[in-house]
Amino acid sequence: MLIAGFVLAALNLRPALAGVSPLLGDIMGELGLTPAAGGAITTVMVACLGLLAPLAPALAGRIGLDRTLLAGLLILAAGVALRSMDGVAALYAGAAIAGTAIAIMNVAMPAIVKQHFPSRVGLYTAVYVSFLVAGAAGSSAAMVPLAREYGWRAAAGSAAALAVVAAVLWAPQALRRPPVRAATAAPRPYLTLLGSRMTWFVMAFMGLQSLTFYVMLAWLPTIFRDAGLSAEDAGYLLSLTNLAQIAATLTVPVHAGNSRSQVPHVVVAALLTVVGYAGVLVAPATLSWVWMVVLGVGQGASIALALLIIALRAPDPASVTALSAVAQSSGYVLAAVGPVLFGLLHQLSGNWTLPLLAGLGACAVQLVFGCLAGRPASR
Repeated sequence: MLIAGFVLAALNLRPALAGVSPLLGDIMGELGLTPAAGGAITTVMVACLGLLAPLAPALAGRIGLDRTLLAGLLILAAGVALRSMDGVAALYAGAAIAGTAIAIMNVAMPAIVKQHFPSRVGLYTAVYVSFLVAGAAGSSAAMVPLAREYGWRAAAGSAAALAVVAAVLWAPQALRRPPVRAATAAPRPYLTLLGSRMTWFVMAFMGLQSLTFYVMLAWLPTIFRDAGLSAEDAGYLLSLTNLAQIAATLTVPVHAGNSRSQVPHVVVAALLTVVGYAGVLVAPATLSWVWMVVLGVGQGASIALALLIIALRAPDPASVTALSAVAQSSGYVLAAVGPVLFGLLHQLSGNWTLPLLAGLGACAVQLVFGCLAGRPASR
């Protein structure tokens, strides 16, 4: 039950985000949104992932990590349901609530790995990141067919049902015994964390790999549609890149977790991401599936390494919660500017060349900070 609930919770970490981009054309058309305003749907959620991540350690200190994850699942269901209702206000308010829930769950999951599976951090990081990616892939593939059959609101709202199922499955773990509070392990003060160079390297790496990921998550289907592909094919290609991530997330954390340095893994992941970006820039309608597989492997390895490094660089669940909150808070604030900036660059230039070149520049900076974060810890 513990592992099943853990897996279902991980499966809920991305559908509410990944399900937006395949529907973005329909949402913008019905509500009269500009490209920048359309990108802001994802940005609102990612901004909440950053700004509200510090809620998780405070909540875990009061009710325990397991109950914090349960609360996140219930809040997620409510936010997704509101986002699917009529009106622009409900769209953005629901996106903010769903983003708050994912922020709480994002921070809690590495600490839950450390708490429940302390001797197998690499393996269970691989498990939960793989199901995180699988949730994004399944959502990307399902949205267009669901929207065609039932409308975009019903399609986008389907993520609420998945969150409710996960909450029911996780509830026995969260409620069957007194909570294990994060505060009992005496987490490192935030000022101490911020005084460590490694913390800043982890923060930058987390933010840059998130930025390069969410830019593509928000805009890939639109790029492919502008290149002449159908909406359904564009959704399937986004799903393919998410599926390709699973190969990396299943293997990279297990191997990298047994290594003192994660730098070689970071370098390969960044270079694959660069090749994927370059392929979309040069030939989006030619060999699209190749670029999506390469991009997916690179981005899957990058997110897995970022989360693994968070778990490896802290000694106990409470310290992991604190480091996770700091890294994900600052990281997702940085990532939040990506989709809007990408949309604005497209709006100003009238094509996708300038935005994709900017994305390639972000990949290069990601490589630098990934190498710094991947070195053996030095405090």
